[in-house]
Amino acid sequence: MSVKVHKITSLYKGKLLDVVLEKVMLPNGRIKDREIVRHPGAAAMVPLLDDGKVVLVRQYRHAVGEFLWEIPAGTLEADEDPLGCARRELVEETGYEATRLDELAEILPAPGYTDERIHIFLATGLTSVGQKLEDDEVLEHQPIPFDTALEMITNGKIQDAKTIAGLLLTSMQQPALCRDLGEIGKTGEKLGNLSQQE
Repeated sequence: MSVKVHKITSLYKGKLLDVVLEKVMLPNGRIKDREIVRHPGAAAMVPLLDDGKVVLVRQYRHAVGEFLWEIPAGTLEADEDPLGCARRELVEETGYEATRLDELAEILPAPGYTDERIHIFLATGLTSVGQKLEDDEVLEHQPIPFDTALEMITNGKIQDAKTIAGLLLTSMQQPALCRDLGEIGKTGEKLGNLSQQE
């Protein structure tokens, strides 16, 4: 199956996003218009502290008019790779540097209208170095027990898609670690000890 683009019309060119109208022949042979938001891509991080807590940010999102609980994330700058973006944004939003960043997945948050791709990383070996927020970022960060963060998904306190994906991916791809996170605070074990047991 192939899709043929007949015409591309620029509707808006912004600092972050471009919006285009594409006239395309779909795989079924029909010719339709598609409005598409072109996005440079982003990186998001699931920062796990040695005590088993995940660092979430509570950020004001004007598009929905609410403060949302999210994992830290940011848009790729020109010629920036996802790993570099992840390292930069982690410090900016949470004030932590990570000695290890493992990519969990690359997701398409809204393929119905945008080509945005978000690279999700698990960030461990965290050291506090101080936040470096940009002047348009209104957020605070807070360490939260991992099992509590998962409960925040089911009770609707976390609605952000990349955050839901990141937390669930972490729980799926690090099952032994996440199984024991609820016990870390009780036993005093560190993530390093848990990793040595696996």
